[in-house]
Formats: sequence, structure tokens, C-alpha cells
Amino acid sequence: MARRKKSQPFEDDEPGLDISSLIDVCFLLLIYFLVTTQIVKKEQELNTSLPANTPSTTPPELSPMLILLDQEGKVFIKTESGVDELLESDPDSRLLPVLSQRLNLYRSLAENSGQEPLVQLRVDGKTEQQRVIDVLNALAKENITKITFTDLLDQTDK
Repeated sequence: MARRKKSQPFEDDEPGLDISSLIDVCFLLLIYFLVTTQIVKKEQELNTSLPANTPSTTPPELSPMLILLDQEGKVFIKTESGVDELLESDPDSRLLPVLSQRLNLYRSLAENSGQEPLVQLRVDGKTEQQRVIDVLNALAKENITKITFTDLLDQTDK
């Protein structure tokens, strides 16, 4: 009887998937997005001081600047004569150059009189939060840190 050779079973020749190039592409994309991402200053990084629980008994000599934000994102200031003056009408503009210029003048006036500038913000309830942050960024850029939010209406606003 002849001996039969046991033949080795044929291995299944399944094609393999080389993922090393895929990993390289993933790392390149990760590096690309890390390099091109812009760091945005968060609201928590703004150096502002909000008012305490108890109001001060001594009123400031320099009247505070009142900034009004309406629901459309327009920025107004209340002038000495009680008129709302429109400063910024484009709600998509993030820099607010006219407001920054006015804040610079107000800060200079306060410093020349030996006081700290105080700004009051009155924000409409339907105003986008980003617009409020834009105003806070303009205040931080001008080094105005005493800010208060108000919802009080003057007699002329009723």
C-alpha cells in the first residue's frame, strides 16, 4: 500500500487591508486642524467686575454711560439729553469701531476727572448672546472693568 502524503490545506488567500496610510492621513488632518484653528477668547477670560449684592450709598460724580442693545443687535447710547444715539447698526460686525471710539473718549474723561469709568448695559431679552459678548469685548479692549446690567427704564422710555 502506497503511502499517501497528507497535503497541507490551502490557506485562504484573503487580501489584507493596510491601514498605515489611513492612519497617516488621519494624523495629517489632525495636525492641519490644530494649526488652522483660531483661539477665541472666552467670556470667562474677560477682566470685568460685576456689582456687589449691596449697592453703594455714594453716587458717582461722573454719570455712568448707558449702552442699549435692542433685539435686532443695534447698539445705542443714551446721551445727556436723554436721546438714544445709534452707534452700531450692523449686527454681524464683531469689532464695533464707533462704540470703541466712544468708550475711549468716556474712559479718558473719567480718568481726567480722577474716577473710574462705569458702564451700564440694558439688553433687550431677545438680543443674541453673541452681540452682548461683542459689547463686553469692546469694553475689555478699552480697559473698562466696572460694568453693570440694568433693566430700569427712565421716565422718557415709558
